[in-house]
Amino acid sequence: MVARVNSMGIFGMQSFMVAVEADLSGTKYKFDLVGLPDTAVNEARERVIAAVRNSGYQFPYIHITVNLAPADVRKEGSVYDLPILIAILLGGRQLNVDLSDCAFIGELSLAGEVRQVNGVLPMVIEAMHAGVKRVFVPAENAAEASPVRGVEVYGVKNLRQLLAFLTGGEAPEDAPPLAPTPPFEFRQGVLPEWQPDFADVRGQQTAKRALEVAAAGGHNLLMVGPPGSGKSMLAKRLPSILPDLTFAEALEISKIYSVAGLLGRENGLVTVRPFRSPHHTVSTVALSGGGTVPHPGEISLAHHGVLFLDELPEFSRPSMETLRQPLEDGRVTISRVAGTLTYPCELMLVAAMNPCPCGYLGHPTKKCTCPPGAAQRYLSRVSGPLMDRIDIQIEVPPVDFAALTDTGKGESSAEIKARVNAARRIQEDRFINSMTVCNAKMTAAEVQTFCAPTDRAKALLRQAFDKLGLSARAYDKLLKVARTVADLAGDETVDEPHVLEAIRYRNLDRRIFG
Repeated sequence: MVARVNSMGIFGMQSFMVAVEADLSGTKYKFDLVGLPDTAVNEARERVIAAVRNSGYQFPYIHITVNLAPADVRKEGSVYDLPILIAILLGGRQLNVDLSDCAFIGELSLAGEVRQVNGVLPMVIEAMHAGVKRVFVPAENAAEASPVRGVEVYGVKNLRQLLAFLTGGEAPEDAPPLAPTPPFEFRQGVLPEWQPDFADVRGQQTAKRALEVAAAGGHNLLMVGPPGSGKSMLAKRLPSILPDLTFAEALEISKIYSVAGLLGRENGLVTVRPFRSPHHTVSTVALSGGGTVPHPGEISLAHHGVLFLDELPEFSRPSMETLRQPLEDGRVTISRVAGTLTYPCELMLVAAMNPCPCGYLGHPTKKCTCPPGAAQRYLSRVSGPLMDRIDIQIEVPPVDFAALTDTGKGESSAEIKARVNAARRIQEDRFINSMTVCNAKMTAAEVQTFCAPTDRAKALLRQAFDKLGLSARAYDKLLKVARTVADLAGDETVDEPHVLEAIRYRNLDRRIFG
């Protein structure tokens, strides 16, 4: 008898339906597994046999052929253990139920426990689109699948619990009766209690304003200053003023984290924007993504959030140059023998660095000890093309004693975030008929339409273009920043004050790096 059970496969972030077919015939025992399985799928034989026996069922020691269709697509991972077992029980008539509207996902232990797997969220979404009504997943993956509407998600603890549910029997003592997982309720703006607040920052008004502009428009930002001036401290507070995630953005981020195996068992979705801060020794593959079967890297894990690179010149040149194309395109494509994958990476790049190897070039009280030419060699590790992709470049000076000992409370993150959210709402209305989500991602045509400066602002831009030697890309980015400054002020046109502030954030690459 041939039995058929639905399951799901995944390659990168793309999921697809897999039909698990089991044919039981003959008398001589043999267990064939076909359909381009990898090593982990082939090892399912031993796990399935032990799980059947240890769950109180008889394993049929006859000729068993299991096919994973479509047969021309490689199947990877342990996700097929559970559907293979269910298909064998159906084919051996130990289970007699209609499972045509169900899909099964999960790894099995030898004792019959159902273990967590990666990529459940995109698989359940694809199952819903394919018309599946019920999806059985490991109990540890149930929370991440719960935001999907239109399908019932069941979190399975062990095989005995699942079979009792399918046959209408009593649940085992070690597991409660199986029931659909309650749908996840998405809430915006809920930050963790440990999130630091801008109210605790002393001084650095210019830097705080630059971070507000960057958050409001989604702009990349570079901070240059001596050790102890507060660059990392400011960057770590940036998530507290980022605009609220939409449900669609949260779903995209959660799919990436699901594939990477980084969703916690209690989390239905990632509800705050990611903040990724890799060490400067990170490899190019870890940054961009890769591996034999390519996995998302740090730039994809920072999708719709922040990638913070502290001590930017200490990163390897290949790692820094890897960022150039993804920053422009909002996606990274990885080619391997196993196939070509594309991961999204719409992110804000925030970087921090010292002005020289010792860190004290230009310090008001400490002397730079670097030999002649060392500072310029240090700064030249950051290439001009990468600098061109950083919209806002600011100096972060050391904090003076008066500011450091000021006991007054500064402006809180909540107050700054309210202005950021208001500016983002203006941008949502502006780009309602396009794929653009914020000012930093505007196309060339949108820049001409929405960033047209007044005559006074245009005269300032002409002077800045000539004196600073800006490239065409840098000129566009200057206009985008000016548009964001205008949005924060609630102004419809880009005027002289907005351009002046944008120029102040743009002259660092020529004054220090030139």
